[in-house]
Parts: sequence; structure tokens; C-alpha cells
Amino acid sequence: MTASFQDKTFHSNDFPDGRIRGQFENCQFMECSLPNATLSGAEFSDCTFENCDLSMAQLNGTVFRETRFIACKMLGMPFDMCNDFLLSFGFINCKLDFSCFNGLVIKQTVFDACSLEGAFFLKTNLEKSVFKNTNLADAAFEHTHLAGADFRSAHHFSIDPEQNYLKKARFSSDNLAGLLRRYDLKIN
Repeated sequence: MTASFQDKTFHSNDFPDGRIRGQFENCQFMECSLPNATLSGAEFSDCTFENCDLSMAQLNGTVFRETRFIACKMLGMPFDMCNDFLLSFGFINCKLDFSCFNGLVIKQTVFDACSLEGAFFLKTNLEKSVFKNTNLADAAFEHTHLAGADFRSAHHFSIDPEQNYLKKARFSSDNLAGLLRRYDLKIN
């Protein structure tokens, strides 16, 4: 039988073996330093992770529904290993460098003041997602659905309009060069 938790707050010392198991609803995870943790099979609904280090966590079959991550370090996270049924999360001031979102349908996801350096978005559906003040240096967008996505304050991105669906995506005049890099143009 899987343990079930509701309206609880957790800290690092609640998971001495680095494994988070069970079903969590409306729970908070505060200042959990759990790099390389195992979250495989855990279910999180309406939960918040704040000031946590979950870098390189194992996410096989992990459920995230309406989960928020605030000021978290999450390097190399394999989000593509999550259970994708009703998958939904948002990120504020998170370091998500080298994380993988390949093949996911994560429409309307908000990345606010995040770092996504070297992140992978292959065949990802990011329709109407927001990349507010987000660093996308070396992030890979390939065959990605970006219709209506908001990149107006994103920076350092390189998106090939011929390899991605961009209908009604929003950009500022200051960052349009990120759409033209493949043409090796000099823009002043």
C-alpha cells in the first residue's frame, strides 16, 4: 500500500535515504537538498518545492500535477521519464540546465526567470508556454510545437523556424536574432 500525505511540509531530513515515495497532495517541500534522489513512482498533486536541490533525480513514472518549483536547482532532470498523464508544472527562478523535456505535452508551462541552458525540447508541445526572463543558451528546440509561446523577454535562444511550429509565437524586436542564427546573418 502506498503512503498518502496531505497538507504536510517536508524537509531534507524527512528523506534520509534520498527516496521520496508515496502520494502527496497540497504538500510543501522546503529546502530539501536531495541531489540524485529517487522520486520514481511518487505522485505530486498541487505541491510546491521551494529552495530544493533535486539535480539528477530519478523520475521514472513520477506524477507531477499542478506542481510548482520555486528557486530550485534541478540540473539534468529527465522530465521525459515522468508519467505524462495530466502532467503540469511551473518554474520560478529555477536552474534547469541540461534538463530533458523531450516528447512531452506541457502546454501553458511557465518558466519565469529560469535558466534552461542546454535543455532539450525535442518533439515537445509547449503551446502557449511562457519563457519570461529565461536564459535559453544552447537549448535545443527540434520539431517542437511553440504556437502562441511567449519569448518576448527570453534571451540567448536559437530556434529554427523551419524545424519548429511557431504560429503566433511572441518575440520582441530585440531578440529576433534568435530566429535567424541558422542563416549566419550579421545583425546590428
